[in-house]
Amino acid sequence: MEQRKQSSSWTKVLYIFVVFVVAGGSGLFGALAGGFAVYQLADQNTAASPQTQAVPISLSDAPEEQILTISDTDVQTAIIDVVDRVGPAVVTVVGTVEGQTSFFGQMPEGEVSGSGVIISTDGYILTNNHVVEGTKSVSVILSDGTELPAEVINTDTYADLAVLKAEGEMPATAPLGDSDNLDPGETVIAIGSPLGDFKNTVTVGVVSATGRTIDTSNGYQMEDLIQTDAAINQGNSGGPLVNLAGEIVGLNTLVVRGAGYGSAVAEGLGFAIPANTIKIIANQIITQGYFARPYLGIRWQAINPSIATRYDLSEEWGAYVFEVVDGSPAAKAGLKADDIILSIGDNHLDEEISFINALFDYQPGDQVQVEVARGNQTVEFTITLGEASDQ
Repeated sequence: MEQRKQSSSWTKVLYIFVVFVVAGGSGLFGALAGGFAVYQLADQNTAASPQTQAVPISLSDAPEEQILTISDTDVQTAIIDVVDRVGPAVVTVVGTVEGQTSFFGQMPEGEVSGSGVIISTDGYILTNNHVVEGTKSVSVILSDGTELPAEVINTDTYADLAVLKAEGEMPATAPLGDSDNLDPGETVIAIGSPLGDFKNTVTVGVVSATGRTIDTSNGYQMEDLIQTDAAINQGNSGGPLVNLAGEIVGLNTLVVRGAGYGSAVAEGLGFAIPANTIKIIANQIITQGYFARPYLGIRWQAINPSIATRYDLSEEWGAYVFEVVDGSPAAKAGLKADDIILSIGDNHLDEEISFINALFDYQPGDQVQVEVARGNQTVEFTITLGEASDQ
């Protein structure tokens, strides 16, 4: 009986052991099977999507349509063509001025500079009067850096024009065009040496207007000027204003900037002497050595309402004569000191027309009627104008 109980106990133990072995084996087999399945799946995904690696890429490896190229297109425009032709004819004008005497003694000689343009193969050059005024010697620097001595043939103060002559071979010339054909909006090119250092600088703009008048504050006005917005700076004076045909249509002479008229601020207001005015004056200077202006033979002071009130004058506008030059056309006609000139020919002196501008409407040798206020009377004289290169 006891032996049978022991056999039954060992049977139960053996049964429990077998159950554990079977359960553990099943779990181990399942884990191995699951792991193997996961491994196979991962291996398949790796084969389908290989690992990305950083590989240097050159432009030569890129598709043809993505390769960057540099264009060697030769862009030629009308402006470039004009600059190529006219640029070598533009010069830098350099003048030496006498040293001034000051409180500290004699100052050394100074140097002034501006621009100019060659108009003939024998060396005639146009520039502004104010560029060479007061100089004792002048030279010109060509576009290639060559410096040549030059002589001032003559000038015209009122048109701010000067004609020089340089010795040596001229690299190029520029022709004068017809400034009467200019229209507002037309493209123009300014070439010159701003500040004296930036030689043959090119700026481009348009003709803003024609027929402009600027008061010089010297008793006369510069008339019939070309207005342009092409950038003009100190040193550009005397350089050409050129159209797209490569013709000189003007000579750059002044710019209004900063505080302009009244309280307004001016920008882009450049002015040039028209080519048709240049032709008349330059041709006379070249052929006869000077430009003949009409000559009356008086020393005068412009009158306006302010001056008239201050000095209790009878007229608000006119030219007060404070001296008559002996032997002059005015003296021969009978003008006297203290006369006030009211009109010359058809030009009545007023806010719009100054004495000089009224006089310069006529030529030497012309006979004109001059109306004068003398005391409480108005007297009229017939005067034959004389000839002078400057007044």
